[in-house]
Amino acid sequence: MRRTLLLLPVLLAGCTVGPDYRPRSAAELGVPERYSVPAAATPEDLTRWWDRFDDPVLGRLVEQARVANLDVAQAVARLRQARESLVQSRSSLLPTVTGSAGYNRSTNLVGGSRNIQLSDGTVTTVSSGGGDSFSLGLDAQYQLGLFGELRRTVEATRAQYAASGYDSASVLISVESEVARNYVLARLYQAQIANARASLALQDDNLEIAGFRVQAGLVSSLDVEQARGQRAQTAATIPSLEQQYNAAVSRLGVLTAQTPGAFKAELAAVRPIPSGPVAVGAGIPADVLRRRPDVRGAERALAAATAQIGVAKAQLYPALAISGNIQTNATSLGGIGDAITGGLFAGLTQAIFNGGRLRSQVRSSEAAADAAFAAYRGTVLTALEDVENAVVALASAQERERQFAIALDAANNAAILNRSQYRSGLTDFTTLQQQEAALLSARNGAAQARSDAATATVALYTALGGGWDVAVMPEAPTQTGTR
Repeated sequence: MRRTLLLLPVLLAGCTVGPDYRPRSAAELGVPERYSVPAAATPEDLTRWWDRFDDPVLGRLVEQARVANLDVAQAVARLRQARESLVQSRSSLLPTVTGSAGYNRSTNLVGGSRNIQLSDGTVTTVSSGGGDSFSLGLDAQYQLGLFGELRRTVEATRAQYAASGYDSASVLISVESEVARNYVLARLYQAQIANARASLALQDDNLEIAGFRVQAGLVSSLDVEQARGQRAQTAATIPSLEQQYNAAVSRLGVLTAQTPGAFKAELAAVRPIPSGPVAVGAGIPADVLRRRPDVRGAERALAAATAQIGVAKAQLYPALAISGNIQTNATSLGGIGDAITGGLFAGLTQAIFNGGRLRSQVRSSEAAADAAFAAYRGTVLTALEDVENAVVALASAQERERQFAIALDAANNAAILNRSQYRSGLTDFTTLQQQEAALLSARNGAAQARSDAATATVALYTALGGGWDVAVMPEAPTQTGTR
């Protein structure tokens, strides 16, 4: 008998219906052996990629967003919900036991009364019937799940919990990327505002020189009007840049769960645009299956959908439920265990006719699993696309940064020469104006290229799945309540 009880779980597990989930290989998912663009094959530890920029302000902002961002808080709350769903699902594998207790006092007011004479001579009537009654009871119910519907349900819920964990990691990565991107933009707008103001200072000098030359009768007033127009056009770009700078800084405040103006004083001091490493180790395409939390989440969603097929198929087979109860009644607490009664009931149910609904549910679950597999493959291919696009964008920005450095040096030298020649009357104002415009354009182009390189580096780190610990599956925190 004991051996039979020990073998019962094994026998029941063998009755589990539905397909068992099988992880797909990189080849089955269409993952190539190498990227189609030049990429460093040596993988890196990308857990804290923002430290590679060597910018303490950027690092501090990212760290604040990791612990305070409200999108991250919502994702963690959803993960806690998923954990509780798993707890509830696991409870279905165990019996449900309820207890009851009762007390009753009854009095017989009709018969069985007797007269009692008191010490003062009066007579009173007291009922001799009735008494106390105590009862205790236990009821138990157990759904056996002969064909694995309960185990498949737990399997699906466990996979959904893991998928929620990876979804929370994806939100975290997205927030880190957004913080870095807006910080780079803020520094870019600061640089462009500084460039515009530096050009305004030169154009003020040019306007003054043009005025002196007009007064000396060396040139016509056309030079002055051209100088005034050029200065006004340059000045007109500053309000727009200031508006964009304000938007980027305000966004940083919101991303860290603070007011939009939280960092305006701290970021007011102009700092250079952060510069990341020259090269980022992208590894091989198969690495995205492990690094990217959205890919791992899609894989867990496929596992959950596969388990749901078994849940649906189990509805086609008989279901066994066992229930029992134990009760005892006594007229005193001391005798509560003298007489115990109980019962045991086992019921087997089987669907006979349901108009094809149950088989339709099986086909629906199979279709959902096919859709989950397609979504999984699509997520993998999108991840590979993100990596390759970021690699190309980074290489392009770095090349433009090198070329703009040459252009800036040449434009600066040309502007100095033209300014000297204009003061000496060896060239006209139109040529000087063109050189000044070329200098401002080269300065802004160099700043934009450096910003693009930093942004592309952030995008590459994000595409590779950086910003979380890939060795640890995200778990729901134990604490409850609001932050």
